[in-house]
Amino acid sequence: MSMISLAGIPAKQLAAAADDNMAVHASWAQERLPGARVERDAGLVLVDSGLPCDTFNFVLRARLDGGTAPARVAQAIDHFRRAGRPFSWWVGPADEPENLGDLLRAAGLEAAESEVGMAADLHALRADHEAPRGLAIARVRTPAQLRDFARLLAANWTPPDPHVVRFYEMAAPALLSADAPLWLYVGYLGDTPVATSELTVGGGVAGLYNITTVPSHRRRGIGRALTLRALLDARAAGLRLAILQASADGLGLYVQIGFVATGQLTEYKPPGESGP
Repeated sequence: MSMISLAGIPAKQLAAAADDNMAVHASWAQERLPGARVERDAGLVLVDSGLPCDTFNFVLRARLDGGTAPARVAQAIDHFRRAGRPFSWWVGPADEPENLGDLLRAAGLEAAESEVGMAADLHALRADHEAPRGLAIARVRTPAQLRDFARLLAANWTPPDPHVVRFYEMAAPALLSADAPLWLYVGYLGDTPVATSELTVGGGVAGLYNITTVPSHRRRGIGRALTLRALLDARAAGLRLAILQASADGLGLYVQIGFVATGQLTEYKPPGESGP
């Protein structure tokens, strides 16, 4: 899938901004956790949360020289092998060298899944959607709301992943601070939390992550409402572009809102590593 330009931003610059945004999403809270390790240089970003959960352990935003790339790849993989923790390596359109996927496979990783990178001009959003009756959307400001956010995310696994809950417990002081670039949202029907969304501010763009709705409440427009709330807040804050990674299930919704495909991202993992 070829990259496209949007809102006057060249395709390569847009892809780089998306990578920078994902790096903030993947590392900002971890940098503030005791026992976590974040390595960031011109070549790549390595994030080790200290938890045995690949939801929070990453390698990404590779800008490697072709001659030294195999050694840097081996070094990053060896870090997690020695630590005994699972991780994901995400490869997108701006990553270098161009044969990075081949190098990861040669180093023993496997392509686990691919998602579509998308972007939208926030001034051209199709935001005339009426939220479902009774839905209240709260920007996470309290420990109780953060616990609701974490439990909903953890429930994406069967059984629910306790490491997800633990991560948000540990990261609570950072994520509840006024200057956190990760804006978290919970959707409630009455007193019941039913959906989440996250907007990360970084790289000059707004990034959408963690859009989830409990299975019993899907296909009611709740996920769309959580998505639009975050995007409208980003627009009100002066941001112009939004980016996200879409699975096949969410692709249609994001196109309806105004997102266009900009490239493909692939997740690489050690063989047999299924995550939580």
